[in-house]
Amino acid sequence: MIQLSLIGIGTGNPDHVTAQAAQAMAAADLILVPLKGEEKADLAGLRHQIIARCVTGAQTRVQGFDLPVRDPATPDYLQRVNDWHDAIALAWEAAIRAHLDQGGGPRVALLIWGDPSLYDSSLRITERLARQMPLTLTVIPGITAIQALCAAHAIPLNDLGGPVHLTTGRRLREGGWPAGADTVVVMLDAGGAFTALDPAGISIWWGAYLGMAEELRIAGPLAECAPRILATRAKARQQHGWIMDIYLMRRVTGAA
Repeated sequence: MIQLSLIGIGTGNPDHVTAQAAQAMAAADLILVPLKGEEKADLAGLRHQIIARCVTGAQTRVQGFDLPVRDPATPDYLQRVNDWHDAIALAWEAAIRAHLDQGGGPRVALLIWGDPSLYDSSLRITERLARQMPLTLTVIPGITAIQALCAAHAIPLNDLGGPVHLTTGRRLREGGWPAGADTVVVMLDAGGAFTALDPAGISIWWGAYLGMAEELRIAGPLAECAPRILATRAKARQQHGWIMDIYLMRRVTGAA
């Protein structure tokens, strides 16, 4: 019986790792680290730094595995993502079985950026894995990108008594400002979905690489900030080869 732990590790700052997360890492027999290609090698490097800080025992094996990529030839978005999740589950299974074949113990962990519950597919992938091998699951919560964004800008997530709508860049482009929402948090934006909105009366708080040394922040009226965010984002992506960003928008009167 595999004892799988999904461990939230925050947004890149080793100080985001909770004591519970550190204990779960130290107790693992195997920690799997996804490898996403040379451009994103520093993401694996950050995971290794966190592991080295939390794990001192020699009994824990740290194993990298090549993360499958989405097939761009599949036209339907949901089908493309589901096929990708199937492939990742197979990669997890292969790595775990290889570990067991070498006499490794049953306690397996994966480190999840942010929190496993929020716009992360590790729980859905675990459901697929559970069909292939018996396992028990433990989830260790982590600091989310939303928490890191609000802390970086020193703002509350919601207005007094107001609702908050969480969505993706793709859905914002397709549907516009969500009906009834005062505050909208956008994740997984490939870049600039806010340009699909009429910026009048909207302020934005944007952040990238939150919690990391490379952290970037821009805030103010959307009409003024949109060009700056697009330019800053493009430059940072070119410099690092990847970018993780998130933003909060609020309908307000006047400048932020």
